[in-house]
Amino acid sequence: MSLNQAQIDYWNGPLGEKWAKYQSEMDRTLADSAVAALALAAAQPGERVLDIGCGSGGTSLLLADQVGPGGAVTGVDVSQPMLKLARTRTEAQNVHFLEADAAAYPFRPEFDLIFSRFGVMFFVDPVAAFANIRKGADGAARLAFICWRAVAENEWASVPYRVAKPFLPEQPVADPNAPGPFAFADADRLRGILESAGFSEVRIEPFQGYMNLGHAPAQAAFQSTNLMGPTSRALRAVDDAIRARVMNAISEELARTCESGKEIRLGTACWLVSARA
Repeated sequence: MSLNQAQIDYWNGPLGEKWAKYQSEMDRTLADSAVAALALAAAQPGERVLDIGCGSGGTSLLLADQVGPGGAVTGVDVSQPMLKLARTRTEAQNVHFLEADAAAYPFRPEFDLIFSRFGVMFFVDPVAAFANIRKGADGAARLAFICWRAVAENEWASVPYRVAKPFLPEQPVADPNAPGPFAFADADRLRGILESAGFSEVRIEPFQGYMNLGHAPAQAAFQSTNLMGPTSRALRAVDDAIRARVMNAISEELARTCESGKEIRLGTACWLVSARA
C-alpha cells in the first residue's frame, strides 16, 4: 500500500468525481494561478514536461501548446475520474496522461521541466516524494510550481470559512504541515524540503491573484462548500440541513460584498517556486 494511500483514496472518491464533473468551473476558477505558474515555467518548443497533479488536464493541454509538436507533456495524477476526463479533452499526439503516485513512480531522467499547479502539497513524506520526482529530471532540469500560502492570507478560503464557522461543530486544530492544500505555507520549511530532496537554486516568490467564481453568488458558494477549501472539508461531516444553511449564508455574504452582475473575485495568496534539479 502506498504511503500516500489516504490521499489516493480521497481523490478517487466523491471529490475527484466532483472536480471532473465541474472541470470547466475549476479551470476558470484557477485560471489566474495557471497563467502565473506557466509564465514562471516558461516552457519552450521541443521541451519534455512532467505535469505533477495534472487533474483533468487543463495545464497539461496548455503546456502541450507551448512545447509544440516537437515536445511532449506527461500529465501525472492519482485520480481516475479526473484522468478519464483529461484523456477525452484532446487528440494531440504530444500529450499523454499517467495514473500514478508521483512520490513512488519509477521516473526515468527524461524531462526538461517539472511543473505543477497546486499538485505537490499532498505527500506524506515530501522530501522523499520530491527526491523521487527529481529522478525524472534530465540533467539540470527546471522545477516550477505554484502552491498556496496560509489560509488566513487567502480570501477565497478564509471568507467562506468565517461565514460557515458559527454553523459548524467544533473543528480539530489542524496540523499546518499535514498533507493538504496549505502544507507549504511556511516558505522556510518548503525551501528545506526542496534542498533536502536535492534541488538547488531554490527561489520562492509571493504571488497575489484572484479566483473568478463566476457571476452567481449561489454558484460561488457551491464551489466553496463542495469543491475546495477548508469549508468544503469541514462540511464532509455535517448533515444536509447544516450544509444548506452554510451555503445560503455564504451566498448571502457574497451577494452583499460583491458588486451585482460582476464577476465574483476572491483574493489568492500563493508561492511561485522554482529550482534546478
